[in-house]
Amino acid sequence: MIKGFIAGLAVANAFEWFAHKYILHGVHRPGQPRYSPVPKSMESHWAHHREVRKQQFSDDCYVEGVEHWRTRNEIMSLAVVAGVASVAFYPISKGMSLAALYSAGNYYYVHRRAHLEPDWAKRTIPWHYDHHMNSNQDANWCVTRPWFDYVMGTRVVSSADLKEANPLGIALPAALSKALTQAIESVFPAKWVEQKPKLVEAPVAEQPQKQSQESVA
Repeated sequence: MIKGFIAGLAVANAFEWFAHKYILHGVHRPGQPRYSPVPKSMESHWAHHREVRKQQFSDDCYVEGVEHWRTRNEIMSLAVVAGVASVAFYPISKGMSLAALYSAGNYYYVHRRAHLEPDWAKRTIPWHYDHHMNSNQDANWCVTRPWFDYVMGTRVVSSADLKEANPLGIALPAALSKALTQAIESVFPAKWVEQKPKLVEAPVAEQPQKQSQESVA
């Protein structure tokens, strides 16, 4: 049961990465709009991005709750995915089935709280803060834990204060967290946003003052 539950959490995180990248953001197509197999969800998600960028990571749809169409869309989507996954996994592993239900509920809780409490999000899930507020919004696909962003090479850190203590995104003793980070990042390193060097203006050379020449009579 426990092994199945852990396996289910890993599968859920992988799906979280996949769905965010290919369904919610859509696939780039040269000269055409992005493609998503669920266009309504993609429309909702990009509206979410615009709102978050305008309001310093906050989104009023979570304040309005189910009265807002984007909130309803997110809840319904999570319910469908969790329901299908739990039924599909049940014959294989009751632990995986339970993990599917837990992961959907946890996703909504974490995502909602993050956009109601931006400071909490920066401390707790900095990878998602980076997803919205970084210059590159096509990266950092995971929300609840950054596992598959590390595996897939899509964890892009914008600043040191938005770097999680370890790639598991779990609070651990400092020594263990450091050792774990070194071990995981030796295989799956995080990427960092390239900081453009600041242009330093060269000092302007002082021009010698022209001395007026007195005409000699």
